[in-house]
Amino acid sequence: MTWQEHIAVDTAVLVGKPVIKGTRIAVELVLDLLAAGQDEAAIRESYPGITDDDIRACVAYAAEVVRSERVYPAAS
Repeated sequence: MTWQEHIAVDTAVLVGKPVIKGTRIAVELVLDLLAAGQDEAAIRESYPGITDDDIRACVAYAAEVVRSERVYPAAS
């Protein structure tokens, strides 16, 4: 499973925020729910139609974004 199979970015959907394909459920929302302590079962119950793979894809997407992030020190 790759996150690309489950996550879409389309400027016509949520102004281009990454979402679970075929939905308007933002990756950001899923990550917020996980950070708040909800488990996959609770998220699936609240948002029928998404799968454990969709949820894991959100985490994988976030990991890739952070991995590719570059931080440059400010000049003093």
